[in-house]
Amino acid sequence: MTPTTSHATREKAGAPPTASPRGRFIWYELLANDESVAARFYTNVLGWSTELFKRPVGQPPYTMWTTGGKALGGLMTLPEDARVGGAPSHWLGYVAVPDTDASLAQATRRGARIHLEPMDLPEVGRIAVIGDPQGAALALFTPTTSQAQPNEPPPEGIVSWHELATDDWKNAWDFYQDLFGWQKGEAMDMGAMGTYQIFTIDGVPSGAMFDRPPQIPVSNWLYYFRVPDLDRTVETIKAGGGEILNGPMDVPGGRIAQAMDPQGAAFAVHWIQ
Repeated sequence: MTPTTSHATREKAGAPPTASPRGRFIWYELLANDESVAARFYTNVLGWSTELFKRPVGQPPYTMWTTGGKALGGLMTLPEDARVGGAPSHWLGYVAVPDTDASLAQATRRGARIHLEPMDLPEVGRIAVIGDPQGAALALFTPTTSQAQPNEPPPEGIVSWHELATDDWKNAWDFYQDLFGWQKGEAMDMGAMGTYQIFTIDGVPSGAMFDRPPQIPVSNWLYYFRVPDLDRTVETIKAGGGEILNGPMDVPGGRIAQAMDPQGAAFAVHWIQ
């Protein structure tokens, strides 16, 4: 909708990703029907590279997205049971917590559903995946290695904004503030569309939440990737088989466009002035 110009840094994680203070987004994973199609699309659109992270013996390798020599997220095939259940390709954000099990228990007490029970990833950390009380999916992640990172504007190719479209943003705010310790930032009046409530992490604006309009069928998180040239990126999205859902449009301090990749995963691109 309307990202602002100031953002929390995305963790410049290697393999495995490292921890940051509670409540920071530190990893972004695309679950796709076809990894090769996804890899071709995003490397063309966002200039990323891919790299295999070799897991312990007996486990399949894991494809990582990299930019500037640093890993920012991963790519894996959408599990068969999810596809059978009708889940489309989608992006999943990982948020750092000090204790995955304790945070999961806290989330479920407040009405979240468990999509993936806590599990250990050797040499990486412990994860669980939830659906918040209104259905938006998110991962809880306690990395094995703890290393705080500073807050600073994200470089190009990294997520610059996190946006939650939900049934009731006020209830969503109470849930996430309690779970992650986020703080309220500016509340922007969008007229008939209601309030666009910005949240801050460690005092730095990082995203926002708002009541979803009818054209957004379910509660979900949308991730904005910073690009050097929005109009050129939009043309590359369309040429690669993606679809522009909204925009391009001007927002305070830049321009954005919301899109869908060739396999149905929603994402957004963001040029910062």
